[in-house]
Parts: sequence; structure tokens; C-alpha cells
Amino acid sequence: MAVTPLVGTLGYVWDREADKVLLIRRDASEQDDAFGKVNGLGGKLEVDESIVECMRRELREEANIELEAFSLRGTVTWSGFGPKGEDWLGFIFIIDRWNGDIPATNDEGTLEWVTRHQLLESCIREDKDLPMWPGDHHFVPLVFDDDERQFHGTMPYRDGHPTSWTFERL
Repeated sequence: MAVTPLVGTLGYVWDREADKVLLIRRDASEQDDAFGKVNGLGGKLEVDESIVECMRRELREEANIELEAFSLRGTVTWSGFGPKGEDWLGFIFIIDRWNGDIPATNDEGTLEWVTRHQLLESCIREDKDLPMWPGDHHFVPLVFDDDERQFHGTMPYRDGHPTSWTFERL
């Protein structure tokens, strides 16, 4: 069966010097499907927009920054994701050079810097201070590892939780 997914970007802004990652804590609206969770920045691809243009726009809208250097770390397909059970194809980036002044908040929530160590430890321990989507614990470590190859994975969801995770590196 062919899939017609929502397409989106997910970017992790990484200050390598301070070894901190910018996350958004989705706390602006209780009606938000991601309310209470932390995540990288990004969103849905718009009509006639490339993946790169989408990432640039989302960073501008969510963090008031202009993208200067970044790399595609991988892709993930999520089927049955979220409360609406949607199918998604996500392009996941590391952003390691940008310019602009990052505000404390945006329309979706609070922007906060966490150490990369804290983020990766949270993936192992499922830290309550950094509540993520359940599947993030599988792929976020791949975003920050030393393997230069991209990862491409699939993660079906059912009832709000991943049922499996497979990936390969290219």
C-alpha cells in the first residue's frame, strides 16, 4: 500500500563550543498535540518548498535565526504517529552555524539550551525533565554520534507508542 505522508523537518541547533542543543518545550497551548514535550525545531513542508527552504523557514519562525551551516543526519518515517495517527516522513538535521538572537519563547513554547550530554542521557533514562516523544529515544543518539553516514529509519506507532524501530546507514 502506498503512503502519502506529511513531510517535515526536525532540526537540532547545536552550539558545539558550549556543547549545548536548543530545544523547544511545547508549553504554550494545552491543545497542542505535543504539549509538555521537548523537541528540536521544525515543522511541516509547505507547497512548492524544498526541504532546505522548510528548515530555513522553520528556524526563522521558531528561533529568529538564519541558517548558515547544517547537515542532513537522516530520515525517519513514522506511521500512525501522534493522537491523529498520521503518517510522517521527517528529514532530520544538525544546525551548527547560524546567526540571529534567539528569543526565550515563541508561539509554541519555551526555547531552552540543554547540554548535549543531558539530552543523550535523557534518551537512555527517559528523563522526566526532558519529556520527548517515546520514539525520539531511538533516533536522537544517531543524530549526535560520530558516524558520518546518514541513518534512514522507520518507526510505526500504535496507541501513542512505537511498535518497532529499524534503520540503516548509508
